[in-house]
Amino acid sequence: MPAAVKTAIIQHAPVFLNIEQSLKKAEELVMEAAAHEAEIIVFPETWLTGYCVWLDRSSKAALWDYPPAKDLFQVLVQNSVSLHDKYFNRLLSIAQNAGAYIVMGMHEQNRGTLYNTLLYIDKNGKDFTLHRKLIPTYTERLIWGRGDGSTLNVLDTEFGVIGGLICWEHWMPLARAAMHSLHETIHIAQWPAVRDLHQVASRHYAFEGQCFVIAAGCYLRRSDILEGFASLGLSDNEGLKILEAIPGKKTDVILNGGSAVIGPDSNYIAGPVFDREDIIYADIQPELITQGHLVLDTDGHYSRPDIFTLEVNDQPQVNVNFSSNKQDETEK
Repeated sequence: MPAAVKTAIIQHAPVFLNIEQSLKKAEELVMEAAAHEAEIIVFPETWLTGYCVWLDRSSKAALWDYPPAKDLFQVLVQNSVSLHDKYFNRLLSIAQNAGAYIVMGMHEQNRGTLYNTLLYIDKNGKDFTLHRKLIPTYTERLIWGRGDGSTLNVLDTEFGVIGGLICWEHWMPLARAAMHSLHETIHIAQWPAVRDLHQVASRHYAFEGQCFVIAAGCYLRRSDILEGFASLGLSDNEGLKILEAIPGKKTDVILNGGSAVIGPDSNYIAGPVFDREDIIYADIQPELITQGHLVLDTDGHYSRPDIFTLEVNDQPQVNVNFSSNKQDETEK
């Protein structure tokens, strides 16, 4: 295992709700980070194409059968990613060109449902895995479905195991226990912004899991929201009413960043960085995990499997199974 690995967190706003322009911006930022020798490059929660801030800030976002809310959801779906579509393939290409591992937060469309998805892309631009948020939090349930245990995935690298959870999953004790059992070297903690309580959760996770935590948050102003929507050229789309109803001046900060890199001892290695767009770099030394295991290994000497056990259902959950699609054993 290499002695050190350089990581980067992208704390820039996307081109809000514009997937074409956001991917262009992502590529520029990834190549900048790669030019600074970053080997693992991390984006915040649903960076493609922006966290759904209107759910908490716009007064009519949850009205039943409200045309602006439906129009805005339509725009969000049209600017989301589906596995193996042109936008997804573009992400793979960006990782390959940069020669770096990329962890991207995105809105993912699967059939008729949107998911809050954390995508891990190998530096070869060919291999990937993903995690879908298990429980959308509070008003998020208006737009996202629930992931299942089949996406509690990690990515094996020469630096060790990279895993991750999204936002309030960090307060699901059994999800944490499941991830600790996968022996993460680097844990990605994706947040809209890494507020004080999120800092606490990220630092706690680093110590409990004896791993490095990359806590990624976004810096987003009200002007970024309105300008991003305007870039789509949808002058007759009523979804703009939802965004314009977000209170404040154009220059008001909606998400204030807070990205940080945290060591297994819970101390900061880099950041937290608030109130500006930035790329936050840090050098991680994986061998420090071994030293931490001297005192704490929650999946090893500090566990009690004779008392506590956890069973994880890691099978995909589907609504309908057609028996006609299953060939009878006697016909093989």
